[in-house]
Amino acid sequence: MFGPTTDVPSLSLVIPVYNAADQLPATLEAVDTFANAYPASLEVVFVDDHSTEIETALILEDYARTRRFARVLTNEVNRGKGFSVTRGMLAARGQYRVFTDVDLAYPLSEVYKILEALQGGSDVAIACRVLPESRYLMSPSFFHYLYTRHLMSRAFNRVVQTFLLPGILDTQAGLKGFTARAASLCFTRTTIPGFGFDIECLYIAQQHGLAIRQTAVNFRYDEEPTTVRFARDSNRMLHDIWKVKTNAWRGQYAVPTSCFAFPDADQTPAHGVAAPAPARELANAS
Repeated sequence: MFGPTTDVPSLSLVIPVYNAADQLPATLEAVDTFANAYPASLEVVFVDDHSTEIETALILEDYARTRRFARVLTNEVNRGKGFSVTRGMLAARGQYRVFTDVDLAYPLSEVYKILEALQGGSDVAIACRVLPESRYLMSPSFFHYLYTRHLMSRAFNRVVQTFLLPGILDTQAGLKGFTARAASLCFTRTTIPGFGFDIECLYIAQQHGLAIRQTAVNFRYDEEPTTVRFARDSNRMLHDIWKVKTNAWRGQYAVPTSCFAFPDADQTPAHGVAAPAPARELANAS
């Protein structure tokens, strides 16, 4: 195992999971490929948000049992993506900590772009789908979705930029990275357990003067959310924007919060895995 102060992994990859038995075989294969190619020490932290599918838990447990670099944290009750990501990022021990979605809509090769930004001096690096260099991969049947949802997303982002995060073009992309210090600062102050945690975390980073880098990425769309779901999520996000603003007025983000509590066992590290080849510059690995 990694010692308490030495052999800290270079990278912690945090993946929240909920009822993902159908997706996990392909995802875990991709994680294996990434782990074999990664040029330094790595840990992968899966956070199971109390999945109701027993298959999800069994697949994750079997995977972690046979990989030295992987471990699974399981929420006692379903808490939401924000809670799960926060738990994983605080349990992680890596010098750099990146979270992504279990469907890997952003291929793990994109993680190198996030790491390059962090190594270049940024405290936080986030995928930005609207930069000119970003590329979509999607079925032609989703083209109408891309147009209508893009317009709705841009309108929502305008609200976010106006009230909370000026200059941040894409707050909701599911690939974000933090230095260890930035992760500790931001995720010890979050209060939103659901999808609005992205906005809250970036707001905390911006208010504490952290350097945020927006990075072009390649990503794909595999499913088309319904208009009802999109509208419901947007309403929830507007509520979260108001909550963040209210918390800020109260000065709640000045110091760590006790809003979330996590088991002490979360601090038990994974074994980690070192690449067979000597460490090399990450920019070359991409």
